[in-house]
Amino acid sequence: MKKLIVPVILAGFVIGLVAAPSIAQQAKEPAPQKQPSTRIIIPKDVKDALNAGLPARQGRQDIPFTIFKSTYLPAQQAFYIILIAKMKNADLGFAPAPPSQVADVAAPAGNKLRATFDMFLDFHKIENGAPLPASKEVYIPVTLEQDAAGFDPAKEEWYSVGYALMPGDYVAGIAVSTHDLKKIGTQYYEFKLPDLTAIAKALETTPLFFVKDLKNVGQAEQRPELHKGMFRYSVLEIIPNIDQVFTAGDVLDVFFTIIGAQASPENKYSIEVVYEVTKGEEPAIKFQPAMYEAPLISHPLPLKQTVQIKTGDQVKTETRDLPPGAYTLHLKITDKISGNSCAKQYDFTMK
Repeated sequence: MKKLIVPVILAGFVIGLVAAPSIAQQAKEPAPQKQPSTRIIIPKDVKDALNAGLPARQGRQDIPFTIFKSTYLPAQQAFYIILIAKMKNADLGFAPAPPSQVADVAAPAGNKLRATFDMFLDFHKIENGAPLPASKEVYIPVTLEQDAAGFDPAKEEWYSVGYALMPGDYVAGIAVSTHDLKKIGTQYYEFKLPDLTAIAKALETTPLFFVKDLKNVGQAEQRPELHKGMFRYSVLEIIPNIDQVFTAGDVLDVFFTIIGAQASPENKYSIEVVYEVTKGEEPAIKFQPAMYEAPLISHPLPLKQTVQIKTGDQVKTETRDLPPGAYTLHLKITDKISGNSCAKQYDFTMK
């Protein structure tokens, strides 16, 4: 049922994007707020470890992890960057949770494993190829819980964390540490958030990704948290298809936001997107053009192709699941109000 309710879930959320300030207004940096001089967000030991590896982007492996992917979405005056990490269960210190700490009070003691640690984000803007002093520091206390039955220490899970930043080039220093700071793991990740003024007269999109599931949880996240197997965006909880692999019967739900489209005086957009799937140079599926009145898009595309079968003099048409193989989704996006357009593509695999 998820595919049928996506437009309803997004309807109220899109209003906030449509009513957001203009492109020029969004690009203005808000005045920085003074912080108390005694406030320490990142402990000295962690800060020293992050600073030591920053010039060469050399991570520290006390607690191994990898930031392997990111995406971003609009956040009115900024962009919401989502960093995605892989971490192995064995490296996170899972241990039997005391009965008083088990979230499920009905669960017998010893049936739950718990890991508690700290995560720190240290965002540096990059100018002339060099990182500036940190402009944002973030502390995220983490508690993870898993069933003891079937727990696999060697299993690698993926996690996400998000934060709103102004446009610019960045390097994020990410640290994961034990509470006592005896073990500190660090990694670095560079990313770019586009300058909205530079694309005010063009058409662009946020990075495309495919959605497995999406729901409105009713309230935006009040402070950054580490999430397992999904990410948060405002009131939305999104489970992406992280490896872009699909099987017969799946739906290709592409999620992205169009940047630079112009709205009518009634604050409505007129955006056309033509979707097509190819296998190498050969066409596989061509969909009817879709029209949108808002720039935030979650569009389900059935992975079915129509084929003609000729038997003697007779030709019949059949609809089949897309066969296994490597494919590319192509998008041709046109803003009917401004006349601007752009093209995007994204690879995926059928198993």
